[in-house]
Amino acid sequence: MEKGMRRWLLGVRAATATAMAGTLAWDVRMYGWSIMFYYTEWTFTLVIIYFLIATFVSARGCWSYSKHFTAHVENRGLLKRDVEENIDSTVNPETNSNGKAIRFGSSYGQGDIEQKAGILENLMQITYQTSAGAVVLTDIVFWGLLVPFLSVEHFSLDLLMGCMHSVNAVFLLLDTALNSMPFPWFRISYFVLWSCVYVAFQWVLHACGFSWWPYPFLELSTPWAPMWYLSLALIHIPCFGLYAVIVKAKVSFLSKFFPQAYIRPC
Repeated sequence: MEKGMRRWLLGVRAATATAMAGTLAWDVRMYGWSIMFYYTEWTFTLVIIYFLIATFVSARGCWSYSKHFTAHVENRGLLKRDVEENIDSTVNPETNSNGKAIRFGSSYGQGDIEQKAGILENLMQITYQTSAGAVVLTDIVFWGLLVPFLSVEHFSLDLLMGCMHSVNAVFLLLDTALNSMPFPWFRISYFVLWSCVYVAFQWVLHACGFSWWPYPFLELSTPWAPMWYLSLALIHIPCFGLYAVIVKAKVSFLSKFFPQAYIRPC
């Protein structure tokens, strides 16, 4: 990835984390801390965590790239001067005074600063792919199920609620357009685990005497509860698959139209 693109990605991630944190704070201030009982807020918080981790990783990557690039340029300058000083000698111009081969590249290679992914990088990828599936699930359930079929007695759609169920997808798609992270299918397990943790949290609350369900389809006392839970489990597959298709389409498009600039995910 070029230096300019790295900075763009860093700027987008930092601005997104700030904007989303402000939106979540607005939501909590408007409705109180009880709003955190909703899966939407859990997912929104997870996306913020992803952007915070990604911002730190991007900042560290830009610093590392800049440091290695400066050292690379300085080394090339010293090697070039050494060759010029020994140009009249019998040594091949492509070797130095010690007879060792000198390698000149046309550009600074990406592989020169590649490092193995550490714990933070792996955590960033896990939160990214979990957030992707959870955002699709949240927005599809909200706009496709809750808004059309729930009466105004349960909630009233306003600007804040619309932002909570749209900007998460917009910002994540923007990040997806700029990053080069892979999107393997096996990480759907983290997405499913994330939803299971939320459901278990709701069950624990009700076991402790909390009677209100944030979503009607989570209520266990209804005869349709098994079907609802089965449907919610199965919908994880198309939600994760939809985002995987988006990532694949992005890779195909960018690698076709920008083959020299785009770095394919590993």
